[in-house]
Amino acid sequence: MTRMVNCVILKKEAEGLDRPTYPGELGKRIFENVSKEAWQQWLRHQTMLINEYRLSPIEPKARQFLEEEMEKFFFGEGASAVDNWSAPKS
Repeated sequence: MTRMVNCVILKKEAEGLDRPTYPGELGKRIFENVSKEAWQQWLRHQTMLINEYRLSPIEPKARQFLEEEMEKFFFGEGASAVDNWSAPKS
């Protein structure tokens, strides 16, 4: 049976994550309030942040920055936009 959540990003009921994707309290909040579709949106945004800012996820400062951005993306005012970035044209 599919687990449904009231997604904070999509603002509707949607299929929830199969398992927690992040540790700790933030991971619990994400598991309870974020859909699979919204998680995929975050992963695309996170990839953009890593590439544009040339972050190394093994560095503690980069991990802290990404965690802060994740919290803002899901539960705050939205994640930061990358300066001078525009989506590729289809």
